[in-house]
Amino acid sequence: MRRLLRHLIVGTKGGLNRAKIIKYLEERPYNAYQLSEKLDLNYKTVRHHLKILEKNSLIRSSGEKYGTRYFLSDQMKENLDDFHQLWRKIEKNQSN
Repeated sequence: MRRLLRHLIVGTKGGLNRAKIIKYLEERPYNAYQLSEKLDLNYKTVRHHLKILEKNSLIRSSGEKYGTRYFLSDQMKENLDDFHQLWRKIEKNQSN
């Protein structure tokens, strides 16, 4: 899981936005429109990131179409320590 997180967040374009999505979903479930407002990104971009995270089993969805809400997957919840270590590195790099 650590390798997957590193690849999806650090190793690919848009990784910071995917990390931010995970951080928001730690707080509570969100739909794509709410996340697009939080991230100040357009809806299609957010949907793209959500699809990548869901395809890799980091998040799961509930509901249909506009009512779809996203949650952290059980697998992601079990590996939040790895994510938090990665997040701290991201924050440290942004402050430099």
